[in-house]
Amino acid sequence: MPRQFHSIAFVASDTEPAQEAARRLSALYGNAASETADVVVALGGDGFMLQTLHRFMDTAQPIYGMNKGTVGFLMNHYREHGLRERLAAAVENAVRPLEMTAVDSDGIEHKALAINEVSIFRQSFQAARLQISIDGKVRLDELVCDGVMVATPTGSTAYNLSAQGPILPIDAPLLALTPVSPFRPRRWRGALLRNHQEVTITALEAAKRPVNAVADATEVKSVARVTIRESGADVCTILFDQDHSWDERILTEQFRY
Repeated sequence: MPRQFHSIAFVASDTEPAQEAARRLSALYGNAASETADVVVALGGDGFMLQTLHRFMDTAQPIYGMNKGTVGFLMNHYREHGLRERLAAAVENAVRPLEMTAVDSDGIEHKALAINEVSIFRQSFQAARLQISIDGKVRLDELVCDGVMVATPTGSTAYNLSAQGPILPIDAPLLALTPVSPFRPRRWRGALLRNHQEVTITALEAAKRPVNAVADATEVKSVARVTIRESGADVCTILFDQDHSWDERILTEQFRY
């Protein structure tokens, strides 16, 4: 039975096209308080969609994006009419973020969530030297590189893909561990991990070769160690049109050339 959304909240990025779309849609459908609405419609690009998903994490409110940005991979096509029917027929996808725990050079612990990926980058002109452990066992003694990331299925088509990492179906119980410009071992292209596995990345020569850790938009500078795991408690829900589903987009993306 189609789900009914009686109250809709519109949230928009700061761009004029997104703001204008919010005004037009509010006039057509009303604009409920975002804290109590049955569904939240996000107007903007993928970056704004990520912000919205973080904002409404664990509220049980589904997020339906309409593209008023550039790429819009996480968004549905923008159309003003028939919105309630589109929402009722939309496909739900539950997304679990990654939990990042980063310990900096002063021993201070920082925590953040990432819907797309957790990335570790070199902070200076020198390449990073990183050690990678999975579930407490060292799997790569030394990776000399510009960086490395752990990506969710949601994030696998973003920075992970540009670093030549694998695309993951949205419901795949996997994480992508992908290096960025690996120098040694030069031929190591990363790994696919089960989503219950824990990744620990240790900065070797952290003082000489400092690295930063980034969980979506949260950055921690000069980290000594980063632990990454899928959250068992946090979740957000994305809605996609049936004729423009996440599965279809993933499949299409793999045949682009």
